[in-house]
Formats: sequence, structure tokens, C-alpha cells
Amino acid sequence: MKFRKLGNTDLDVSVICLGTMTWGQQNNEQEAFEQMDYALEHGVNFFDTAEMYPVPPAANTQGLTEVHIGKWFNSRKTRDKVILATKVAGPAEWLPYLRNGSGLDRNNIESAIESSLERLQTDYIDLYQLHWPARNTNFFGQLAYKHLEDDSTPIEETLEVLKGLVDSGKVRYVGLSNETPWGVMEFVRLAEQKGLPRMVSIQNPYNLLNRTFEIGLSEVAHREQVGLLAYSPLAFGALSGKYLNGQRPQGSRMTLFDRFTRYLSDKAELAIERYVDLARKHNLDPSQMALAYVNTRPFLTSNIIGATTIKQLKDNIDSINLELSEDVLNGIEEIHMDICNPCP
Repeated sequence: MKFRKLGNTDLDVSVICLGTMTWGQQNNEQEAFEQMDYALEHGVNFFDTAEMYPVPPAANTQGLTEVHIGKWFNSRKTRDKVILATKVAGPAEWLPYLRNGSGLDRNNIESAIESSLERLQTDYIDLYQLHWPARNTNFFGQLAYKHLEDDSTPIEETLEVLKGLVDSGKVRYVGLSNETPWGVMEFVRLAEQKGLPRMVSIQNPYNLLNRTFEIGLSEVAHREQVGLLAYSPLAFGALSGKYLNGQRPQGSRMTLFDRFTRYLSDKAELAIERYVDLARKHNLDPSQMALAYVNTRPFLTSNIIGATTIKQLKDNIDSINLELSEDVLNGIEEIHMDICNPCP
């Protein structure tokens, strides 16, 4: 396994991070335990979860993912072997069961961290992330920014709450998710001016179909040491090619849940077909090629993989050992220029 520094901290995290959002929905507790056992045995020391998991979110399953992880920590006595990341949900009308839509003010964050700590059976979180912004802005694929004044929690107030969690020892470091370049810089500016916790990472989507992170955020990641934790590196599995030509494999995410259509457009299909053909031309597994590309990005801290089977997990972790040739890298860039960011 390869490791990189988490922002400006002293933590070395594995370049492959174990994503967990299927546990409690597509995967049961036993399967979650098997995945954590395998990942840890193969050098993965970084796990990522969230209070709203599993996904798709629902009132009757909310928090189950953290529960599974907590039971595993207790059973295996492995808490000190894992760098654990979780997230507090931002405000969302579509999560009425989670503190009436949640938010990033003191009451919501303090309530969220206490619940997560209890479910996770731990007394500290290594990386506590804001799952999405409190303000009106672009995230989850939204484009064409339209400015709207709102009464969302000010960023400085959120940082002050996070400082309390760091000072108390409940949180070691803090990070962002689904943020914009302005958002990252504002968090950094206020932290430096006010002596508040500095963000050390940003968890945003990044894959061969969506490289929009490169446009503005990649420079921020380099210059401010707020490295990318890339989620959806396989575009919900679409980059494996398993959904091409209308295929819907039994038990797969896009077969089970109609909310995951972001990577199924006609333009996406054209791009995926070409990436799959490129991989096969070079005798590569399409999924491993897609993951290996993400692994090589200089602004990346860690690549968050997700799997529903041990075979998928093994193949995903093994991508860390794949070195892409110049011919493959040039082929990827050629496709990208022809069909640029079909799924932003």
C-alpha cells in the first residue's frame, strides 16, 4: 500500500480509502466486517463514513453504517489501527428525520458528533467533515451558479463549533466535502485570521467522467494543502462497463436504485465505451484502469473505493499496484478532450 500525508497533519493515510456507504443497505453487518478485515489486512488504514449512511438515505437505516463500524471496532479491538473519517450532514429538506433537516450550527453539530461517537463506539474522530455546505451554492452536480442570499449558518460560526470539538479531544482534524473553490478558501482564510481549525481535506467527486475538480479546486488543493479525498472514482460502477448497452446486473446499485442516474446519460455511455475499449486494448481491467488514473493525480490524498463483494474490494485495492503506461495515459486524455466531463 502507498501512503500520503493528510493535509498538513502528521497522519499518513493509505492512498486507497475504504468507503462504507453500502453497509446497512446493500451489505449486511457480516459483509461489512469481512470488508473491514480484508482492507485492514491489505494495508488500508483509512475508513470513510457519514452519519446519514447508508445510501440511499432513509429514516429506518440512518446511522447503520456507523453502527456496523462501531461493532467491528469493539469486536476486533482495532480502533487504534484505523484513521477514521465521518461527516455531519448539512441542511437538507430531504432529511427531515435527521434533526429536522440538520444544519451546521452548534446544536446540530454537537448533537451529530455525540450520536456518531456512540454508534462508532469510540471517543474521538480522526477527520470530521462537513458533508455539504450550509449556504446556497453548487454541489451534487449542480451547475450554473445562481446567487441567492440566505440565512445559513455563517462559516465562522461553524468553525468555532468545530474548534470546541477539537479542543475537547472529540475530533482531531476537520475537512470539507462537496465544496467549491470559494468555500475552501473562505474556510482557510477564517481559520488563519481567527485561530480556528484549518481544513485538511476536501471530499468531492472525481473520476474519468467528472474531472471538474481540476478546473479550480486542484490549485487550491496544492497551494493550501487541502488534498482531495475522491469519491465515486468508478462513477457508481459505470466505468467498469457493466451497464453498457442497457445492461442492469442483478443486485447492482443502478439496478436497485433509480436515484443513481447521474452516470447513465448518452454522452456518458459514449465515453465509458471508449474507456473500456482502451483498457481492453492494453489488457487492463477497466475498473482498475479508472482507479489507477485517480491514484496518480498529484492533488489526491486518498481514493475512496466502494464495493459490495470481496472480489470487487480485492480488485479495487489492487489498483494501487497498477502503473499506467504513457500510451494509456495519452489515450485517456484523448477521450477526455473528445468527451469532456460528460457527468459533472
